[in-house]
Amino acid sequence: MTCLRELQGKMVHDHHDHHHPHYLQDHALTRRVWVPGPVIVGAGPSGLAAAACLKDKGVPSIVLERSNCIASLWQFKTYDRLRLHLPKCFCELPLMPFPDDFPTYPSKQQFVEYLEAYAKRFGIKPVFEQEVASAEFDESLGMWRVKSLGLKKGKEMEYVCRWLVVATGENAEAVVPEIKGIERFHGEVQHTAEYRSGSSFRGKKVLVVGCGNSGMEVSLDLCNHNAHPSLVVRNAVHVLPREMLGRSTFGLSMWLLKWLPVRLVDRFLLILSWLVFGNTASFGLDRPEVGPLELKGKTGKTPVLDVGTLAKIKSGDIKVHPSIQSVGHHSVQFVNGRVENFDAIILATGYKSNTPSWLKEKEMFSEKDGMPRKPFPHGWKGECGLYAVGFTRRGLLGSSTDAKRVSEDINKFWKAEAKHMAMTIGRSFTFQP
Repeated sequence: MTCLRELQGKMVHDHHDHHHPHYLQDHALTRRVWVPGPVIVGAGPSGLAAAACLKDKGVPSIVLERSNCIASLWQFKTYDRLRLHLPKCFCELPLMPFPDDFPTYPSKQQFVEYLEAYAKRFGIKPVFEQEVASAEFDESLGMWRVKSLGLKKGKEMEYVCRWLVVATGENAEAVVPEIKGIERFHGEVQHTAEYRSGSSFRGKKVLVVGCGNSGMEVSLDLCNHNAHPSLVVRNAVHVLPREMLGRSTFGLSMWLLKWLPVRLVDRFLLILSWLVFGNTASFGLDRPEVGPLELKGKTGKTPVLDVGTLAKIKSGDIKVHPSIQSVGHHSVQFVNGRVENFDAIILATGYKSNTPSWLKEKEMFSEKDGMPRKPFPHGWKGECGLYAVGFTRRGLLGSSTDAKRVSEDINKFWKAEAKHMAMTIGRSFTFQP
């Protein structure tokens, strides 16, 4: 591997084009590339936001993406009826608002269009179909070595960089829980990552496992397509109206938190929710003892923003069940002893980070859940030029905050190194009398 002195020498030699990556070695097996700026892993909203903020400060970057497009989770692993759960003003990425003619809650397709326009505006051109196999800090070089595999031709690449931005996010891999006997089930079993619409389940009895925003919305979608959904509610859950007093619940909460303590705001939200829904425990949805905002702050667990599911639960169109005891060929037994037959099971059990599988680092990220060990807002920066964007458990707003902080921090080093490089180049071109 080229040593650091040779790398620095190459930086001086290529001073006329120091913003672009340079090929150091090109073997039949592995091509090595020196990247002057950061390598960003992931071309979802978080990776795009990081690249745009860096570009705005004059710092070039390379974005690696395992899929063949930006925002692959949004494009390939979300259901058709999905809309942003928060108003667009809380979901825009840095430096570019949503178009004025977009609705308050943009659709999935509108959000993808926005992201494509965002990438185009900032000239972000990810290297697609590059699955990062490992990323490790090389102390002898003082640089990160990021190894990727081209999914089409199987070509191995190694990117050598001073800064590494992890933007694979909290939703990189589907979580599939262990359920006793589910392998025996003769009906269809799928994760919400594969679910598109309830049209293919018309007339069928479908069990949805998980009562977060996805589980609630998929149940409603099934209902609207004349399927017969049942919902497994394993834990206590806060369900809030999407809007209160003519404002978005999220926006109202943020405004109230400027003036009131979180527990008082929680009490206010729960009173308003009770006025709208009544006692949710009466139809199988127990509330946690801790309020919705306090719970979000402590655990990252997001309250459900209702878009019509509760009305269907109240009317009996969506049945509620406790946890699953076991699954048979056609039936499911619940922990209360009840047994029912189902045609299909949909797992709305969420996603998880995949950093433990490729990031060879144990200080910043937890090996257990792949999340930064430091709580928000301190989880964005690690050691040796390692950064994280999109691991805040605070959605797109959190990604934007991270992207700004990361770009500002890297820019300080970038300017310092550029100044040092200019002085080095200046000395190398000084003529002796």
